[in-house]
Amino acid sequence: MQREVTSRIVLNVLEPAELVLSVAVARQYSPAEESLVVTLDGDPLEVQEWEDAHGTRLHRVTPGTGELVVEYEARIDGAADPLPGDPVERVVYSRPSRYAESDALAPTAAAEFDGLDGNATLLTAVSSWVGTRLAYVPGSSLPTDGAQRTLLARKGVCRDFAHLSVALLRATGVPARLVSVYAPGLDPMDFHAVAEAWIGGAWCVVDATTLAPRETLVRIATGRDAADTAFLTILSGRTELVDMTVTAVADDLPADDLDRLVSVS
Repeated sequence: MQREVTSRIVLNVLEPAELVLSVAVARQYSPAEESLVVTLDGDPLEVQEWEDAHGTRLHRVTPGTGELVVEYEARIDGAADPLPGDPVERVVYSRPSRYAESDALAPTAAAEFDGLDGNATLLTAVSSWVGTRLAYVPGSSLPTDGAQRTLLARKGVCRDFAHLSVALLRATGVPARLVSVYAPGLDPMDFHAVAEAWIGGAWCVVDATTLAPRETLVRIATGRDAADTAFLTILSGRTELVDMTVTAVADDLPADDLDRLVSVS
């Protein structure tokens, strides 16, 4: 499968800033073509790359004031190997986190999923439960909303669906985490967020929105929740988002069998 992804972010930098971007595909991929260009008022900026344990690639820039433009594109031929898991990871991703309050949602998980083992049946049940109880409504949630608030509001966007899925899976004893991805077939197009659960010795995708085929997803960042996977982190200074455009296409959009275990690859 060939996939092409792009993103363009325009920021108004109001004070000299230190920013960290998470827009490049993860290290597991070997793009046939790739480009990241960051400019301030048309002049190129120096970009420093960091990498975390999951292969997430972070890019640090330190602009002065002005219009900052981030342009990224990559072409990927074939698939990457799924990420392995280790015992420490499974402990980390079993704990409650800021946006996935699994401890608070434990009674809900016990009432809805009692008796289901940690297998494909449980993943399908959680995905279906979240997908049928939440309405996908762009602009309906705040960046600070967690899984509890999402469940009460009964609506949200992809990160809200993913946070609720992660929290419920952790509450049933299944390690789970959030992944930001490029998603060919997604409509409306944007950066996308899905859950991953440790089932049968592999990290498997749970996407309760069912807005894009899971086999086409391209990993960007991996973490406990959106606090670890944001496309922009402002370490200092002040900026405002002016515009953002994301595209992701694949030469094949397969039908998604929701009862089958799929890994991001």
